Amino acid sequence: MSENESSECGCTGDTQRAGTDPSYRRALWCVVILNIGFGLVEIVGGFVANSQALKADALDFLGDGSITFVGLLALGWATGTRARVAMAQGVFLGILGLSVIAMAIWRALNAIPPEPELMGGIGIAALIVNVTAAAILARFRGRGDAQARAIWLFSRNDAINNVAVICAAALVFWFDSAWPDIVVAAVIAAIFVQSAQEIIRESRAELRMPA
Repeated sequence: MSENESSECGCTGDTQRAGTDPSYRRALWCVVILNIGFGLVEIVGGFVANSQALKADALDFLGDGSITFVGLLALGWATGTRARVAMAQGVFLGILGLSVIAMAIWRALNAIPPEPELMGGIGIAALIVNVTAAAILARFRGRGDAQARAIWLFSRNDAINNVAVICAAALVFWFDSAWPDIVVAAVIAAIFVQSAQEIIRESRAELRMPA
């Protein structure tokens, strides 16, 4: 079965169709709006709840929305250009991960428990937003294009991060300690770095391929 044939059932992504299919563009616009909108809400909630994990997750939302918007602009570009865009996305994600690690270290030196109820409530709302975004993008997650793969990884990471934030809120409430919040922020950063490495590796592989 060819890639185009397999994409008809929605089992895999079709890069060529994704670049021209209006439904893919609409999906990306929905994801941009969901991520940027909720990211702004969550960054405020992170400061109000004094939660490092919420702040880290909000950065992930804002970064996801921004990079998805760049991916939307890149749909009509050449394959090599799209691979370079994906590599830039990977580098950005890696920098984001390192910045979250730095914030977690600083927070460890000033460990004050966050507000667990607000933290958990925002985490649940964020999970709903991310599951919605991931569901919208699910049919376009094929590995044939590093840039499309990067967008899918960002949405997947968001959902994983939200589950971790909800668990951290429960532990903060149970132990009255800031450490679960700090640990989850560090885990989110590790996910950023791992995904960045994967995106950069796939981008390099595409750039080495013949035109």
